[in-house]
Amino acid sequence: MREYVFVFLVALATTYLLVPLMRAAAIRLGAFTEVRERDVHVVPMPRLGGVAMFLGYAAATLVAWRMPFLRQVFDSGELIGILIGAGVVCLVGAIDDIRELDALTKLGGQIVAAAAIAFGGVQFFSLPLGVVTVLPAPILVLLTVFVVVLCINAVNFIDGLDGLAAGLVAIAAVAFFIYSYVISASYAPPNVFSSATFVSAALAGVCLGFLPHNVFPTKLFMGDSGALTLGLLLAAATILNVGQINPTQVSTNQLAATILPLLVPISIMMLPLLDVVWAVVRRTARGQRPWQADSQHLHHRMLKIGHGHRRAVMLLWLWGFVMAMGSVSFVVLPPLVAGIGGAVLLALAAGLTTWLPRFSAPGHRPKTYDRGGRRVDT
Repeated sequence: MREYVFVFLVALATTYLLVPLMRAAAIRLGAFTEVRERDVHVVPMPRLGGVAMFLGYAAATLVAWRMPFLRQVFDSGELIGILIGAGVVCLVGAIDDIRELDALTKLGGQIVAAAAIAFGGVQFFSLPLGVVTVLPAPILVLLTVFVVVLCINAVNFIDGLDGLAAGLVAIAAVAFFIYSYVISASYAPPNVFSSATFVSAALAGVCLGFLPHNVFPTKLFMGDSGALTLGLLLAAATILNVGQINPTQVSTNQLAATILPLLVPISIMMLPLLDVVWAVVRRTARGQRPWQADSQHLHHRMLKIGHGHRRAVMLLWLWGFVMAMGSVSFVVLPPLVAGIGGAVLLALAAGLTTWLPRFSAPGHRPKTYDRGGRRVDT
């Protein structure tokens, strides 16, 4: 555990310290998110925060490579493939942050990055459908690429309020860390040093290192360089936790062994996945292209029903926590305790979401701030 705490702190500290430098670079390069009709911010905001996040993850990877016990997880080449893939999408995102790229170019970069991590060994070798189900290699590789691209765009779609994406990915990373650590400890003999656990620890550190700079009112956006990088790292954690785990290592109960290996990752990713799937269905039904932006994402809906900026973010964090930790609790707690706890948290999240807007002042609108953190009246 000490090794993972150190990895987490390296990722956190590196990201935190580099964010101000990237803000200065963004201003110098003119990398700003302009105000569009669907946006919540009212003045152009600098971006490129994702470059600091990638460098934080790279620093954690370098440190882990030099640590005696964690060095063994580099033998397979998975972590090198993830680092290369993250570098590719971060570069594509950074170029887009400075000079707008078209959707197909960004998609091409995502596919190249997905192929890089698959080539490095991060791919579905099997599906945990009660027993280990091995599919033809080409199908598993295509499934890997699809999941990576889906996760990348899910995080990109949910990145619409200050701190929302970084907070949700941090929650997901912590949930994956607990899940993979518990599963790894159950091996015979126990071995808690795995690629899945490392990626989860480093990803949590990156997100929490960025959040102090990104909570409302933010002074820097992560931009596509951040959203694409977080999406790829989250996809890597998902694949490592799903496609390379034997169901019997999760539970001796046949039903639990069948459901949990798929339920846990899907639940952890539920909020961003729900947003991206609904966006594609909604836009296609209107005759739009799936990547044409609109103002009907989950966070937009939270604002429309009466929640302020901070409260909308915190409630969506709560929903992410309920779904992620609720599913993981079935692995680490007795089923009855996990079920009752999950139901209570679910009721709490639903109650707060519907109840709190009634106590907002009439005509309440989210507070807005300029780049210097000064209140802007609207």
